[in-house]
Amino acid sequence: MSTKKHAVKVMIGGEEYTVRSDLPPEYTREVAAYLDQALKKVLSQGSIVETHKAAILAALDITNELFQARKGEREVAARLTALADDFAKMLPPGKRTAVSGQPSAIS
Repeated sequence: MSTKKHAVKVMIGGEEYTVRSDLPPEYTREVAAYLDQALKKVLSQGSIVETHKAAILAALDITNELFQARKGEREVAARLTALADDFAKMLPPGKRTAVSGQPSAIS
């Protein structure tokens, strides 16, 4: 099964790029616009003139967002696991199973 690659023209940092991707063109444009906004934010702070250095700082900002989102997802998953275990304790003993699928030691 082959996926069709789309060629999408996007503007990042005032320059036009053609991005080839198997993702929907609208999504590619949205991602490029997000990067462009991050780059503009860095450049608007005034101390950096060189676009490639601003792009590195924008990439660091976006990577930080990614890491924070992943950390949040892990925290939510841990909370859900704890809640599932708490709910399992409320079930009749014969119906209890831990989140892992193993029978609970609670009687």
